[in-house]
Amino acid sequence: MTWVTGADGSPYGVTNLPYGVFRTDGGQPRIGVRIGSWVFDLAAAEAAELVLAAGALLRPTLNEFMSLGRPQWTSVRQRITELLTDPAHRAVVEPMLVPLDDVELLLPIEVADYVDFYSSEHHAANVGQIFRPGQPPLLPNWKHLPIGYHGRAGTVVVSGTPVIRPTGQRASAEGPVTGPSVRLDIEAEVGFVVGVPSALGDRVSVDDFTDHVFGVVLVNDWSARDIQAWEYQPLGPFLGKSFATSVSAWVTPLDALGDAFVPAPDQDPPVADYLRAVPHLGLDLRLAVEWNGEQVSEPPFATMYWTPAQQLAHLTVNGASLRTGDLYASGTVSGPDRSQVGSFLELTWGGAEPVKLGDESRTFLADGDTVTITATAPGPDGTTIALGQVTGTVHPAR
Repeated sequence: MTWVTGADGSPYGVTNLPYGVFRTDGGQPRIGVRIGSWVFDLAAAEAAELVLAAGALLRPTLNEFMSLGRPQWTSVRQRITELLTDPAHRAVVEPMLVPLDDVELLLPIEVADYVDFYSSEHHAANVGQIFRPGQPPLLPNWKHLPIGYHGRAGTVVVSGTPVIRPTGQRASAEGPVTGPSVRLDIEAEVGFVVGVPSALGDRVSVDDFTDHVFGVVLVNDWSARDIQAWEYQPLGPFLGKSFATSVSAWVTPLDALGDAFVPAPDQDPPVADYLRAVPHLGLDLRLAVEWNGEQVSEPPFATMYWTPAQQLAHLTVNGASLRTGDLYASGTVSGPDRSQVGSFLELTWGGAEPVKLGDESRTFLADGDTVTITATAPGPDGTTIALGQVTGTVHPAR
């Protein structure tokens, strides 16, 4: 229970407490946590010595705090929980609560590197059937390692940032043409934010996931399918992916998701030793995709073939270092049913089967369209935790 007005029963209650960065009236960025429909100003709390984090909560992003490591993360979370639940602290803390409607939410982290994976078997099989009909839907390497690619950290943007329709080359009957993408798509994903770095040459064990990863964000990795299809062979995704990746403004700490870890799907054939974890756990996150306010899909993250811990171990197995602020995303989250897919490529089966959206028949995104991705997770004692939503509206090409 919390003394904060309206927060009990909220999916942003005291068992959640996601971190973000905000400002008011165009002022300086400040770190806070969300509690109900309020933001607890942690910069003010540390300045008043109510919370101690070696000055990290006075910074304009979460990076310095995330670098402190799990013991400090847990200690600060426990202190915040105490301040928001013990009525003895109400008089001093309540003035530090800012109404959510009065804040501008900013990108919560300075993104160091960005990696995107391809870890849903259902998504990979669907894409294989769409692009390679009559052939095996999965390529021979897919069940042996988490497939991924490096993206552009500089085009990771906070939820609500306009998405400019990208321009690039695409194939046509007359040969390649250059112009705005006509097959603009989404990818509903879950992202993991690295707090504790690793040294160059070190390999991070699959068992050390919780020592390095601070928390979780929702991700929309916008995709220009026509640009991607023309350019991706032989080196993979490039301009069709790198124009915008939207992330939620709130980072849900792993400490809030303890009740969401569930057994991950069985893996056959057996994976390499460095990818083998006991227990083999995924996360029970339930996503929902809205297209212009209409829910069109409910992707289940618990069905993902490769887990976040395996992804982290794989991206460092060659000795690549981790940096504070690294973001790696799951890849499109899709379940076994058409109503559970995380891309419009799958929802409309490559554009061949349009869907009804209001009074329109639609395939890919039009200018002015808005896509919002939300997610929930089970919390303690039957409660529900909400992850910060990620939303974006498509603007015309420039």
